[in-house]
Amino acid sequence: MRALVVRLDSFGDVLLAGPAVRAVAAHASHVTMVCGPRGADAARLLPGVDEVLEWAAPWEGFDPPPVVPADVDALLGRLRAGAYDTALVLTSFHQSPLPTALLLRLAGVGRIGADSVDHPGRLLDVRHRRQSGRHEAEAALETAAALGFPLPGGDDGRLRVLPPPDTGDLTGHGPYVVLHPGASAPARAWSPHRCAEAVALLTDAGHRVVVTGGPGETALTRQVSGDLAVDLGGRTSPRTLAGVLRAADAVISANTGPAHLAAAVGTPVVSLFAPVVPAGRWAPYGVPVILLGDQSAPCADTRALTCPVPGHPCLDEVTGQDVVRAVHKLIQERHS
Repeated sequence: MRALVVRLDSFGDVLLAGPAVRAVAAHASHVTMVCGPRGADAARLLPGVDEVLEWAAPWEGFDPPPVVPADVDALLGRLRAGAYDTALVLTSFHQSPLPTALLLRLAGVGRIGADSVDHPGRLLDVRHRRQSGRHEAEAALETAAALGFPLPGGDDGRLRVLPPPDTGDLTGHGPYVVLHPGASAPARAWSPHRCAEAVALLTDAGHRVVVTGGPGETALTRQVSGDLAVDLGGRTSPRTLAGVLRAADAVISANTGPAHLAAAVGTPVVSLFAPVVPAGRWAPYGVPVILLGDQSAPCADTRALTCPVPGHPCLDEVTGQDVVRAVHKLIQERHS
């Protein structure tokens, strides 16, 4: 059986789909994952994925592309050529799978399943409806099971990636903690001065600190690192970032992709979580987590990209000392 798993949004979202991908792969001879540009690199890290098909959907992302018939026709051609028997469409609780399902139906995919609150007509063969408040990773697994792909025995259902490389040449020798100051949306980010404060206090407490960030975040990581931390801004690929996170004693991150990557390599997370989306659905999954941030702040459940409350109080009232205490607690629990 040739199977498709579709998850069209961001890096972290694709990582959260990983257990469901493994469930499908346990029952299929070939698994292709269809992802958007922001998530394709994550799909390449997932066990069970044989091929990644990248496509920018006009209904996904912060700046979606226009609807171009030729692009849609090209996608349909690639899907028809794959002769897929079944497809699992994964979405967040606030997204509709039906535009994707329509394309899959036009491409001749034999059986399609998804989680949908909307009446699907003839677009879905299996319409699953998740339990209220379910974590995204669990909701994806349950949707896969509804389509006939239960997780195999012996699989604990946690996030997982392919084994990352050793990254000691980047981080240097000795224990360290990682601070990742960036976020996919400003509303989710801890302010740079708070991040720099945490670096200074962690260093004073005897920790080596490694600061990570993407190619577009080098100015931020330089500011946060100062002369105290190892600055890896712009110096890691997704695979090497996984290695850096795996070797850390703990990872400090906002609700963004590296927090989920840390969970996928088994590292505890201090999660600076802005409540613009629910932590119960989006917190790092399957590892020890300490959640910091006011989850009852006025921005709760707004899905805002830019903080709608002056002063960003949900996160910026968290201090560097709060983070140091959380790191110490996670390290003590890990070693005990």
